[in-house]
Amino acid sequence: MSGRRPSGKQQDRRRKITELVMAEGTLRIDDLVATIGASAMTVYRDLADLESQGLVHRNRGNVSAASSLLYEAASEYRLQQNQAEKDELARAAAELIEPGQALVLDDSTTGVHLARLLPERAPLTVVTNHRGVFDELASAPGISLICVGGDYLPWADAFVGGMALDSLRNLRVDLAIMSVSAVTDGVGCYPQQEMVQIKKAMLAAAQRTVLYVDHTKFHRRALHAVAPVEDFDIVIVDSKTPESQIEVLRERGALVEQAPVAGRAAPGTDRAGRA
Repeated sequence: MSGRRPSGKQQDRRRKITELVMAEGTLRIDDLVATIGASAMTVYRDLADLESQGLVHRNRGNVSAASSLLYEAASEYRLQQNQAEKDELARAAAELIEPGQALVLDDSTTGVHLARLLPERAPLTVVTNHRGVFDELASAPGISLICVGGDYLPWADAFVGGMALDSLRNLRVDLAIMSVSAVTDGVGCYPQQEMVQIKKAMLAAAQRTVLYVDHTKFHRRALHAVAPVEDFDIVIVDSKTPESQIEVLRERGALVEQAPVAGRAAPGTDRAGRA
């Protein structure tokens, strides 16, 4: 399960580079070197690593943000984004989990937030292909943990491939809880086909399925379809999701729950968020 990770200083510098590039769209690399305050060689090494993760593209002295249609951001970067919204979604999803159940969590970084809440619902059996979720639960009391192995993808911090698919096809769980990169025309989508296959296998292994997505997913596009929103038993959206988007989902037949702002119960709902 071990993999070589960049140092804390490298992580901070690469996160800053990514944020600068994403904020500007395109930057001259010389300007980036001056802003970061590191040597040109160091910044070029960082850019090479970020490019291998699908976060940026380099071209003739410039660096640009990668297309969200073709690439998903690295897990390390996604963990830093929309943390309050992920907490909302995780808490709403946790309310659907009962002690004694078996559940599967995908590579979504929202799953890391959910994993932190799961000991409160123990005993549970948790299946995952995401090393971040595994690390959160490795020593948690009352959690029986199954890691789906296979080909390791560093950018996703997760396992995919034939071995992972075979493992999932031999399992049956009570709940599959997952996210996607984008909700396009009412369909949950993801940029990489290899991860889509894993998500579909998780859905097929579960008695009930839950999709949780924050409001930013409705402004993105991704290449490969995972499943229409109405195929999930429940779709959880965050408190910032516009009512117009929620109505579109409901018109397609999806059962939608909007997570309350963290620390605040939704008016007129019970513990599971039902009206």
